[in-house]
Amino acid sequence: MKSLVSVLALAAASLAVPAAAQTAQNAPATPQPAPAASAPASAADWVKSAEKDLYDATVRSGRNEWIYETYITDDTEALAAESNASFNSLQVLQAKQAADYAKAGGISPELARKLTIMRTQITSPAPTTPGAAEEFATLQARIQGMYGKGKGTLKGQPINGSDIEAAMGENRNPDELKEMWLSWHDNVGKPMKADYVKMMEISNAGAAELGFADTGALWRSNYDMSPEAFAALTEKIWNEVKPLYQQLHCYTRTKLNEKYGDAVQAKTGPIRADLLGNMWAQEWGNIYDIVAPAGAGDIGYDVGALLQAKGYDPLKMVKAGENFYSSLGFAPLPDTFWKRSQFVKPQDREVVCHASAWDIDNKDDLRIKMCIKVNGDDFTTIHHELGHNYYQRAYNKQDTLYLNGANDGFHEAIGDFIALSITPEYLVQIGLLDRDKVPPAAKDTGLLLRQAMDKVAFLPFGLLIDRWRWGVMDGSIKPANYESAWNDMRLKYQGIVPPADRPADAFDPGAKFHIPANVPYTRYFLARVLQFQFFEAACKQAGWKGPLHRCSFYGNKEVGKKLDAMLSMGASKPWPDALEVFTGSREMSGKAMIRYFAPLQKWLAAQNKGKDCGW
Repeated sequence: MKSLVSVLALAAASLAVPAAAQTAQNAPATPQPAPAASAPASAADWVKSAEKDLYDATVRSGRNEWIYETYITDDTEALAAESNASFNSLQVLQAKQAADYAKAGGISPELARKLTIMRTQITSPAPTTPGAAEEFATLQARIQGMYGKGKGTLKGQPINGSDIEAAMGENRNPDELKEMWLSWHDNVGKPMKADYVKMMEISNAGAAELGFADTGALWRSNYDMSPEAFAALTEKIWNEVKPLYQQLHCYTRTKLNEKYGDAVQAKTGPIRADLLGNMWAQEWGNIYDIVAPAGAGDIGYDVGALLQAKGYDPLKMVKAGENFYSSLGFAPLPDTFWKRSQFVKPQDREVVCHASAWDIDNKDDLRIKMCIKVNGDDFTTIHHELGHNYYQRAYNKQDTLYLNGANDGFHEAIGDFIALSITPEYLVQIGLLDRDKVPPAAKDTGLLLRQAMDKVAFLPFGLLIDRWRWGVMDGSIKPANYESAWNDMRLKYQGIVPPADRPADAFDPGAKFHIPANVPYTRYFLARVLQFQFFEAACKQAGWKGPLHRCSFYGNKEVGKKLDAMLSMGASKPWPDALEVFTGSREMSGKAMIRYFAPLQKWLAAQNKGKDCGW
């Protein structure tokens, strides 16, 4: 739905976002003049009225967006765009009014919290300067169009974005990988640089009118702490998980060297970015075939094959996902969920297949939108998306401004931590896997390595996207240095380099969707860490005694009770309060992730013994 939980927060783990929904979320509408600062009493009255307006607007916009994404025509696109523009205009107006009320002072902590939420829910605020909002919208539409229409080449022939992404995961020819990487970054990123520079200028002016130093400070102010404290927290978390990433990097580099030789990938130093199975080197799971350990790489079963053997269809897969939550004590999904959700791709019309979770009326009109295929990936995605739905329903009695996760990392983390629970033990419990087919401990290395190639490999990328943008937004990274600063950060955090020297006027950041779309990215870094904190807490509550990565808390009502207590808080309290309710800790930390992957980290260290790790 188009609610206070953005469509972005509910997208599936691929981190891609439907273009129509994304444009509506971020394109600033023409703001109205904000009122003069008012007395605290009138501020409270205004917030109450504003919440009602916002609630009604989310329902209207959500219905139109749902119709568009499940029935794409020129007419439904126009209706969705009109509705989204109206919704965004309301958010802009309310944000500017909230900024003025906040300046008055003397307001209660709860009222101050609501005013902060209203000021920080817009990622691209437009200033009141005549024509600024329209100019920003034009610029963003243009560069998103450049991205959407962008093409690279393979063997000299044009190849579009979705196809080139798939080819990067499957191709093992280093020359062709290099061609695809360079052509995509040159053709897509470079042409949008001038427009992006201007967009940042306009956005910063809008952020200043809301009382923030720059747009990056606005983004970082949405975490119940100062922008500086949040930046320090994310750096601390990174330093906790960095040793694990370094071991994975070292091992992967060795395997790539064995595969391609010194001329393509050296034994030491950084990894060539195009060899990691992903255009942005953000997840490396596509090259698991290259790194799989001998004798332990095959875990012994395929979830998709198990589903097919047991006669599962898309509906039965969703029922299995619901059953997981029911086993924890959550109420069944409403009848309307089964009548109104999109489970498979219709044959008679175009739809947005990208998985997402919706709550159309902010109450109980829960839905998922998928084009389910009977395979392991979609089985995992179903568990993930339903996590969003149960979160939405849990907090549906909160005030309008609190209809959201405790912070923007929580919503993704809930779905991810439930997806972590699809362990061999869980598959046995639901009758998909025979007990005698559970892989032995000797297979754990392969199981953990396959997970780490995505979940651990992603961490530095999840951090550096916004690290780079914060520098752009605060002016410490000048337009002339956009490219060099980007490559310096990728080397510093990821330990990767482009497959060829990049010219100073390149704009490689623009070749990643979330840059032209102006979507904050740190939420995904937080979600990757939080999911392991949630998972470890659930396993402790369930009394699990075995290896953490094999834990199943399926059927444990006590876990469900504590989980519901956290979910039902929504955004009504600072995120440390919500975290403490479920985990007992008030600190986001990467330590649970380290404990989860401890057996793998030990194994990697043994494989890397004597090698020159680092870059």
